Amino acid sequence: MRALGIDLGEKRIGIAVSDSNGKVATPIQVLVRSKSTKQDHNKINELVNEWEAEIVVVGMPYSLNGSKGSAARLVEKEVEKLSDSISVPVTIHDERLTTVIAAQELSLQGLDNKRQREVIDQVAASVILQSWLDNRA
Repeated sequence: MRALGIDLGEKRIGIAVSDSNGKVATPIQVLVRSKSTKQDHNKINELVNEWEAEIVVVGMPYSLNGSKGSAARLVEKEVEKLSDSISVPVTIHDERLTTVIAAQELSLQGLDNKRQREVIDQVAASVILQSWLDNRA
């Protein structure tokens, strides 16, 4: 089962995809937010179709104590809209510390801060997706 992983940010949306067996997540791109959420969701749906994804996994930014803060409530509302505008099921997955993990991975690869900022959202999406894939196994 191929899955698309998403890290919804205020300015950028990180995108990752799994292999067709649903085992390995790979970062693929960062979408810069447009002024229209609907347009952003259309781009996500295009990626769902392009990659033939069967499910979309969205990172949920719970607080460290597991509660839903303002960021989680915003993502929850957007996930509802996204579910209505794309052709496959949408699920959420805990994304606590994924950006920290992504930054550590990029630092280990020797990327400077400027280059990290360009790709961190897609790497965070792959961390979210990989965690979801691993939990399913």
